[in-house]
Amino acid sequence: MKSRKTHQRAVALGVLVLTALSCTWSLFQPDGTIPPLPTTLPGQPVPTPVPLPLAETTFSVALPAPLPGGASLSVAILDEVTGLPLNPVVYPLEAVDSQRYGGKLALPVGAVVKYRYIYTNGTPVQEDTAFDHLVRYRMLLISGPGAVSDIVASWEGQPFSGPSGRAQGQILDASTGVPLAGMLVALGGQQVHTDSLGNFAVDRLPPGTHNMLVYALDGTYRPFQQGVTIAADAVTPAAVGLEPAKRVRVTFNANVPTNTVAGAPLRLAGNLTQLGNTYADLAGGVSTLASRMPVMAAVGEGRYSYTLELPEGAYVQYKYTLGDGLWNAEHKSDGSFRLREVVVPASDLVLEDAVQTWEAGNSGPILFEVTAPANTPAGEFVSIQFNPYGWTEPIPMWSLGNNRWVYKLFGPFNVLGAFGYRYCRNNQCSSADDIETAGYLSAGRHVSTSLTPQDLRDTIQAWQWLPSGQPSPVVALPVTPRAAGFVAGVEFQKYSSPTFLPLYAGAYQNLQSIGANWAILDPSWTVSGNSPLIFAPTPQTDPLWSDVASSIQQARSLSLNVALFPRVRFAAPDLTWGTAAPADTRYWFDRYSAFILYHADLAAKNSAQAIVLGGEEIPPALFDAPGAEERFRALIGEVRQHFNGVIFWAQPYPGTMQAVPPFLDAVDGIYLLWSAPLSQGGGTVEEMQAEAGRLLDSEILPFIVSVQKAVIIAIAYPSADGAAQGCIPDPVGGCLDPEALARPLPDVPSVTLNTQLQADLYQAVFAAINERAWISGVTSRGYYPPAELQDKSESIHGKAAANYVWFWYPRLLGLVQ
Repeated sequence: MKSRKTHQRAVALGVLVLTALSCTWSLFQPDGTIPPLPTTLPGQPVPTPVPLPLAETTFSVALPAPLPGGASLSVAILDEVTGLPLNPVVYPLEAVDSQRYGGKLALPVGAVVKYRYIYTNGTPVQEDTAFDHLVRYRMLLISGPGAVSDIVASWEGQPFSGPSGRAQGQILDASTGVPLAGMLVALGGQQVHTDSLGNFAVDRLPPGTHNMLVYALDGTYRPFQQGVTIAADAVTPAAVGLEPAKRVRVTFNANVPTNTVAGAPLRLAGNLTQLGNTYADLAGGVSTLASRMPVMAAVGEGRYSYTLELPEGAYVQYKYTLGDGLWNAEHKSDGSFRLREVVVPASDLVLEDAVQTWEAGNSGPILFEVTAPANTPAGEFVSIQFNPYGWTEPIPMWSLGNNRWVYKLFGPFNVLGAFGYRYCRNNQCSSADDIETAGYLSAGRHVSTSLTPQDLRDTIQAWQWLPSGQPSPVVALPVTPRAAGFVAGVEFQKYSSPTFLPLYAGAYQNLQSIGANWAILDPSWTVSGNSPLIFAPTPQTDPLWSDVASSIQQARSLSLNVALFPRVRFAAPDLTWGTAAPADTRYWFDRYSAFILYHADLAAKNSAQAIVLGGEEIPPALFDAPGAEERFRALIGEVRQHFNGVIFWAQPYPGTMQAVPPFLDAVDGIYLLWSAPLSQGGGTVEEMQAEAGRLLDSEILPFIVSVQKAVIIAIAYPSADGAAQGCIPDPVGGCLDPEALARPLPDVPSVTLNTQLQADLYQAVFAAINERAWISGVTSRGYYPPAELQDKSESIHGKAAANYVWFWYPRLLGLVQ
């Protein structure tokens, strides 16, 4: 939590120095050279839509204590398309008394305004929730003249103290009564998402009346707003029915300036998920991603168009961009950011817009040209990342072919002097880096703005974690084909990012190419608080409902079977499940049940074939808690009511196979999390195969016979010395958790890379499985979907171990002799 605050403070301070340039050329010159300036102009500018009518809104806010002497209070109206801290409009408020302030603002009718309170006493101080989390934003629906009353719980750096209460409720479709999952509930400065039953809860709200707004991230339901009165140490119920919105076709037509790069992708950035908004706090304070924005079609010289269906009544903020919401986005003639807005009408709409300029300031544009190494994987792209005050999100570069990439930056340069930049693959900076600027702490390459245009030509000598050498050949062995239904799967890693979603299509194609018939996805929720327990999806690290649904559908479109393996993440090392007291265990289990049923519904509604329960995160003490067996049996029964596919239980191994949960008779199979040590050091593949066979026969087979369930062997070995012994040396002593080597976490320099050892371990386990017909499937765990990396993690994507999977899977499935 504190690290997030530090990051946001750095962004806010950086914005104080960051409040965009010319030449047209084509990406598609046959020789890759820059052609001369054009002599023709684009189509004539067309008028922008009539501005939305304004309504007077009265703000009233109560503070937890008087402000320091000389401090002033303001409300900041935020721009999530550019970035929450990057383009606020700040309005001062007037004191009513020492702890109450107010003011009147004219705001657009139909708008959903995002805002937060700050006070200034030399430097700005942002409001906190009662959990000591910075308020991301409050939300207010402007339906006409009105008023809103808010209560600030605390300020940054000032812990909350005082009484509080809870609001909880259920969000339903008003027309059908069906619970709505994934709705955003903004209440009292906090934000939560509804579970699959439409339920939500907001804790630690100061007593008084708070504004609550319920919002669909894609606008498909009309926002609902009401006041919620909280009493100390009490629960306030709030049941809400949302009205579904009819969809209409909206066409965005844009005329662009003459210096727009011909052939470069013109994107449409906006405040809905369809327009690239992730609703997450991403690098550099941005929330929109270029790779998730729609790309407009060129329909004439200097004219672009894009049509999509949007919900009637949705408030849409948008802008046109050659990058993302910050970089290379359109500006007004005075250099300020352009942010357009429209409320979608009841009938089809055509918007006619003209981009005034990409420029801000007097600096000339900067052309970045880079040659990538010859071993850059086919299908991957090169990205560029900028560092004006801290690294912002990467932007895809434009291909010239033959491993040459280019990006022309127009700004915003109005207050920039010098800044850093670097290159990476598939937007995965700090993971798939240019070797010269690799890692989180890299300052990158440096450039200073100039009044004249610049052309920077760089060469990437090598990619980090992608050496040019070839892996050793696979030793072919006779393979016994298995019966229909054999699982040959790949399980994605637990750590995720909003940048991953656009890259899943390529990952699934890679799974097909190595012969997999199953994709096991690991969607997560994050534990971010212990007292009370906060266990919910966090957009920065956990894929939201719509993202997981999209991922499942992409896999199914390629005829891959899909299983969901819901995983628990912890935001900090000191956050663990409380199991000491029965009451703590029961509350833990209530949240765990909601978590599992959420993913069971997600699997059912998107035609996934299996769900995996359990895993390494489940504390063993939970199984010994009073009533644990009955609770788990009841939960599995509930899962079957929600989902009619196969249910697996994930059982960690190594570990004693005698102390296993007593309810395994209620599931359909065992997903055995295999990371067993196979050598004490220096063993051959044959020796490790023999040890794997011994463990399978002496420990796993008796267990399988006792529970009478099918078993899937889920292999996880990092590409590092110590993997064969089951212990990666931790620099602080003991053994390192292999998940600490997963991307996008920083590298652990003390760990020694060894991709061939990982491949040998896979070969040994596959050979042992080949000799045992009672095993019903095998999967590879820890797959990193965005890019090929020969790093130290458990992922096989791009490594020698993938060649062994490619050999074994089609033969075990009987597809290759």
